[in-house]
Amino acid sequence: MGSTELVCLDIPAQPAFVGVARSVIATVATAIEGIGDERLEDLRLAVSEACTNAVEAGTDKRIILRAVQEDGHLEVLIEDSGRALGSEGMAANGFGLQLLTALVDDVEFVDRGDAGSAVRLRMALSDT
Repeated sequence: MGSTELVCLDIPAQPAFVGVARSVIATVATAIEGIGDERLEDLRLAVSEACTNAVEAGTDKRIILRAVQEDGHLEVLIEDSGRALGSEGMAANGFGLQLLTALVDDVEFVDRGDAGSAVRLRMALSDT
């Protein structure tokens, strides 16, 4: 099947926009077969946690979210211009890293060098 980018959202790294990110990802996810209500809530919470972590770590620029559907998975990539989304940044937050790993099927941290960091959240789609 390949991959299809469903949405790309560029928001200010400010607390007021975390809800926007959560709502947009949830709206996109409701249009995909294979994500039930419980999994949708897990995804909303995971996106909210990752964005909040970026905001609280002092990222003062932008957060970019991309949702991609590929081969039976929904993937959400959350990028920031700082180091907030690396595993060290999430671990410093304490509960954040544990929460992400409990909510989605796979969590991957990406160091983008001088461009910042990212977290990739993957969720399997059920066969419906």
